[in-house]
Amino acid sequence: MTSAPSSEAFAAAAAGVIAMARYAGDRHWVPATSGNFSVRIDERFAAVTATGADKANLTEADVIAAEISGPKHPRASAEAPLHLVRYASDPSIGAIAHIHTLPATLLSRRHAAKGALRLDGWELLKAFTGIKTHETALDIPIVPNDQDTDRLAALIEERLGASGPVPGYLIAGHGLYVWGASAKDAIRHMEAFDFLLTAELHEENAR
Repeated sequence: MTSAPSSEAFAAAAAGVIAMARYAGDRHWVPATSGNFSVRIDERFAAVTATGADKANLTEADVIAAEISGPKHPRASAEAPLHLVRYASDPSIGAIAHIHTLPATLLSRRHAAKGALRLDGWELLKAFTGIKTHETALDIPIVPNDQDTDRLAALIEERLGASGPVPGYLIAGHGLYVWGASAKDAIRHMEAFDFLLTAELHEENAR
């Protein structure tokens, strides 16, 4: 059995969680204590925001070390499984952010019946890791909301497995999940998604 992460490893991961949370909080992407953030510590643990924490004013005391494939942490939020299953499914993921931007929430409802939102031809698609040209169409999966987050996590992994490489997904009427190899990458992906979804929303509304 692997021991718990060292205090140094936890502190480094928690710093990444705090950086993402405060970045999102400064932009009003986590209203009313919503949203959650995590950073992989190692193959067994991730640092995750605890339930009820004010993400805009997060401190290390608001971050827990949760086992990726172990028993539920007593301070884990209801949405922690959505983070942990992603880490278990994809070893390349180093950080995950869940935010509630207005464009993401609106578009996730508008396109829910289609099951995906297509982002096509935007220059800022190149902000996502692995995309080298604006001549790209990216289909962002949309899954229905579900208060049973273990069941929701399983559905999400099924959809992601069928969709090909994407940097995030939408939950209908809920918000956006995005990830990257590091907290820095996840922050870049959050910002890119906010711009792209805002542009998409304005373009659709102008039609």
